[in-house]
Amino acid sequence: MKHEILEKNVGLMAVLILLVIVVGGLVEIVPLMFQAQTIEPAPGIKPYPPLRLAGRDIYVREGCYGCHSQMIRTLASETLRYGPFSTAGESVYDRPFQWGSKRTGPDLARVGGRYSEDWHRAHLKNPRNVVPESNMPGYPWLSQALVDPALVERKMRVLKWLGDPYTDADFASIHDTVTGQTEMDALIAYLQGLGTTSPAVAAAPAKAAAP
Repeated sequence: MKHEILEKNVGLMAVLILLVIVVGGLVEIVPLMFQAQTIEPAPGIKPYPPLRLAGRDIYVREGCYGCHSQMIRTLASETLRYGPFSTAGESVYDRPFQWGSKRTGPDLARVGGRYSEDWHRAHLKNPRNVVPESNMPGYPWLSQALVDPALVERKMRVLKWLGDPYTDADFASIHDTVTGQTEMDALIAYLQGLGTTSPAVAAAPAKAAAP
């Protein structure tokens, strides 16, 4: 029987399994590469300005994605707590994207503007000062390290080469907006912008986020 030949030939079975996985992956992934909603920015979504770009990279560097997702699912329990569900068009300028599924802490996709900058500063220095039950580590050293404007410019130029529509005005603003800013300032700027330019958020009533 043909199936007995397949079951007894480990090499052949491995090749066929790999072929099935490849075909299945292509069937799922390739169509998405040609859908505008997954490759074009949603209305109002623009590349990160210099300080927020620096903050996003600090967020990635410190591993914040290990405990905080940025992907609100379509479940009612999620939209009621965090706000409108996430769409692919909101993340086209994220490299790497910060969706994830791990939530030791709350989702941050819509956290922008929900807390003051002073709250974020106190929270990042020692989370238990504002959320007593928090198990998040503190990041006090971020208030000592300064953002490097030259590094930010290099990153923006690479992103422009990759297709992000940065303009000459964007590059001209780097020195004034980044010089003298701490890494904590940059991270707070990034957090305060999350979700604020989403058309779904603009159309939805404001909701308080749970800590």
